[in-house]
Amino acid sequence: MKWLQIHITVDQAQVDYTETLLSSLGAVSVTLDDAENQELLEPLPGETPLWNKVIVTGIYAQEDDEEIDVAALETFIKAQLPDAPMRSEFIEDQEWERTWMDAYEPIQIAEKYWIVPEWMEAPEADAVNIKLDPGLAFGTGNHASTFLCLQWLGQTDVKDKVVIDYGCGSGILGVAALLLGAKKVYATDIDPQAVHATQQNAELNGVLDKLYVGLPEEFNTEFKGQQADVLLANILAGPLMSLAPEFSTLIKSAGEFALAGVIKEQVDDVSRVYSEFFDILDVQEREEHWCRISGKRQSH
Repeated sequence: MKWLQIHITVDQAQVDYTETLLSSLGAVSVTLDDAENQELLEPLPGETPLWNKVIVTGIYAQEDDEEIDVAALETFIKAQLPDAPMRSEFIEDQEWERTWMDAYEPIQIAEKYWIVPEWMEAPEADAVNIKLDPGLAFGTGNHASTFLCLQWLGQTDVKDKVVIDYGCGSGILGVAALLLGAKKVYATDIDPQAVHATQQNAELNGVLDKLYVGLPEEFNTEFKGQQADVLLANILAGPLMSLAPEFSTLIKSAGEFALAGVIKEQVDDVSRVYSEFFDILDVQEREEHWCRISGKRQSH
């Protein structure tokens, strides 16, 4: 079998339409890529990170006994998106798989602490190895803010503790907490796909029985009347500041927290809001501008 890839470069406002168009024309997969090397902030839970200019790629399966009419397909797409640059190419089945998988390698967070793509062998079999399917949802450990949270978890005693992963994405932080000894993780995200991804990655790592994940309204019902020992939130500065009062009710007195998705210029504003409820103990930076804020819930 061969695969036809059609790459279309569009403005951000045209992405949803282009995705829908390619899917309606039989694409088995639609992916998004940056067209201009634009740096992005960590997206909100459930949001797709989008650039100003986006390459939307539709992948079509060509069976050996039935050729795709590429010219007709391109003509139809061009009629719908007359100003969008477009190119197409055929790739072999094995080549497509390698192209996707080769983008990922094991990531070492600390000594004896790794993220390992699910199809690869762990570099250290006796380490804490987080097996991950990178294609499911946002959060692979490559992004600086995710790495900072994973690093903090490795330095924090979570053994036998209850942990909240707020805005869980792929579930990588909650899974890491469980592999590091947490008793229970409650994870939540506004994106149903993130809920599904978190369940799959928890199952992949053998910790599904210790993890609850649901949409925020489901999480609020499940967690009602409880408080966690540890809270992680890897989202954006604006939502983090608005959630500070709610977070203060979710963590026990002197419970620990880590916030990420914050850039250096936002640290003072976020810290000021959180200082009403929390003691800020540490700010760490990675890749020159991404920051993690951590501390403890004030005793009361």
